[in-house]
Amino acid sequence: MTDTRDASRAGRPNPRVDESPEQRADRNNELLQELRVSQTGVQVLFGFLLSLSFTERFARIDATQRWIYVATLLLATATTALLVAPVAVHRMVFHRGVKSQLVKLTHRLASVGLVALALTLIGAVLLVLDIAIGRGPAIVISAVAAVMFAVLWYVLPLPLRRAKPTGDVPPPL
Repeated sequence: MTDTRDASRAGRPNPRVDESPEQRADRNNELLQELRVSQTGVQVLFGFLLSLSFTERFARIDATQRWIYVATLLLATATTALLVAPVAVHRMVFHRGVKSQLVKLTHRLASVGLVALALTLIGAVLLVLDIAIGRGPAIVISAVAAVMFAVLWYVLPLPLRRAKPTGDVPPPL
């Protein structure tokens, strides 16, 4: 049995008190806070990719590397748009009484944004390693990175998604 005093001290709502949909949406709005972490990383990566094309070595990359660069840059653009979109949407609908819908939309944008982020990071690893150590090892290492992202970001949480709620967290929206 959960100690309700420990839950309230940790800043969580009392698990014995039923939350209204509005209260759940308030708590789930924490997703905007989570996005701030990923947004910074994406912006740094995007800046790095933008600056690459202005280096001397960029002029010497082959056609395949150039297309990997273009694809990765476009993925970084899409990732930035997807992970910043929840903030823009939040601003547009602030105090409009659509918090529950906002949380659902933000969750979807963040989920797709994380897929785009993984693809962007894999593309960046592929590009840098292709230039640094050659195409064969770069492909192998990038594939390992792809598996790592899939396992850590999507496979690892699956048992938690299937687990029966313990009562201290409301069901997902």
